[in-house]
Amino acid sequence: MPSSAGPSIDTITEGGRVTQVGEGQEAEETAPPVMTFGAPTAGEILAERYELVEHINNDSAGRLVWRGVDVVLRRPVAVVLRYPGGDSATEMLQAAVAASRVIHPNLVGVYDAIDEDVRAYVVREWVDGNSLREMVGDGPMDPARATAIGNAVASALAAVHATGMVHGNVHPGTVMISDDGRVVLADARTDGADSQENDIRAVGGILYFALTGHWPHAEAPLRGATAGHGRAAIPDAVRDASGAIAAPRQVRAGVPAYLDDLTMDLLDAEIAPPSSDVLAAELARLDVPAEDHFLDQTGTIRFTADPGDDPSPLAAAGGRKVAVGIAGLLAVALVGLLIGISALGGDDKSPDTEPVARPSNSAPSSQASAPAPVRKLAVEDVRIIDPDSKLRDELDDAEKVIDGKEEEGWGTDTYTTANFGNRKKGMGVWIDLGAPHTVKSVQAILSSTGASAELFWGEADFPSTSAGDKQLVASYKNHVIGQPFEEHDGTTMTFNGFNPEQKYQYLLFWITKLPASDLKIDVQEIKVQGS
Repeated sequence: MPSSAGPSIDTITEGGRVTQVGEGQEAEETAPPVMTFGAPTAGEILAERYELVEHINNDSAGRLVWRGVDVVLRRPVAVVLRYPGGDSATEMLQAAVAASRVIHPNLVGVYDAIDEDVRAYVVREWVDGNSLREMVGDGPMDPARATAIGNAVASALAAVHATGMVHGNVHPGTVMISDDGRVVLADARTDGADSQENDIRAVGGILYFALTGHWPHAEAPLRGATAGHGRAAIPDAVRDASGAIAAPRQVRAGVPAYLDDLTMDLLDAEIAPPSSDVLAAELARLDVPAEDHFLDQTGTIRFTADPGDDPSPLAAAGGRKVAVGIAGLLAVALVGLLIGISALGGDDKSPDTEPVARPSNSAPSSQASAPAPVRKLAVEDVRIIDPDSKLRDELDDAEKVIDGKEEEGWGTDTYTTANFGNRKKGMGVWIDLGAPHTVKSVQAILSSTGASAELFWGEADFPSTSAGDKQLVASYKNHVIGQPFEEHDGTTMTFNGFNPEQKYQYLLFWITKLPASDLKIDVQEIKVQGS
């Protein structure tokens, strides 16, 4: 982003650690920021773009956190200022550059980083909501919600770790839950002693805190606060005479055994933790809605070695039972595969090679499970995708395409030509079904004939920015559903080319050409059918 005030996020050399500066933990009142420049004031515009609106607090490093507005894109932002800038702010700015390149729906987006010498500041996504620390202050969470939060944090860490970087500051003050339920990880920081393993073990701390209201890492107190002290204090875990923490099930009734085991495994220094992507996958497996019988799930994967090969000191001492780990599960899967291959060989003389009955499209109806009925699927989130716009002034009213009222919808501006006045390659409506579903069809009802459009699907969300929209379109265009509608002569487009063996969560209805008669188009309604 260009700036007349100093180097922008595009020109600062990338550092080796990732930092997303957010509210996180409040600073101690005795550690005010050092200022060699006049204090910022409401209404001040930084870099001719970011207007300061309200001082929120100071973070644990003494940096000032302000709510602001990007006057160019007209969106809320958080502005974190450090005094002074120059050499003392190099690490913060370099880390912000690294953070801006890790795009993930569970990471706070970083938009800009500017050094004015007398001060430096980072501009990032504004999150309307509360920290996990604040939310659990009203009482521990139910197991399903705790699992969902742990899944989101592990997924964010997997994205960070895939780049070789470390977050270094995972705790209840840096896990933010927005008002719409989105979980994001913010305020990363490193001090040279951080590691990816520490990040992963901190997920165990997040689970423990969400389930019990206590923080289990007394040996690593929160930045800006210690257990039992200050505004940011969090109660320490319940411990026995030897200092060992009590398991969540000992603190609170109703915690499933498998979630208790997973949490304690992550906190156990004698057990090597999994990688963050493996942990995210396991928590995603456990993160299912309550109506799908969350508490009846089979046991979690235990991230341990086979006791027969390498006995755990805890197991030898009569501690928590150590179950067979991932290698054991893979061995069981291999045995099942060999049985299946043997069954396909057709040797019907041995009872050990009897084929195992399994559902198929040709199986008798009495042996196959009935297909789920096709119904209209609820849409959890919808927004307009406009990667080529600088003003981004056509994003409003996206919700009208899913409100069930065909008489109103979202519409484009009127352009000078049918190909968006040679200014854009297209615009689209992004849909989030909230969870993966079997999709039968997508129907788009338009205001007039003559438009061209396609339907794509994707595997991830991206930030609602020009850069995020560009990444989303580039990613989704590799996954086409059905044939495109070219200069369609009707007002309804129906896409049926879905794979019945696949589940979909994110869809993109992409308009490539406007009607030549109107030079604009309204999307009155989008209906998704599936199960």
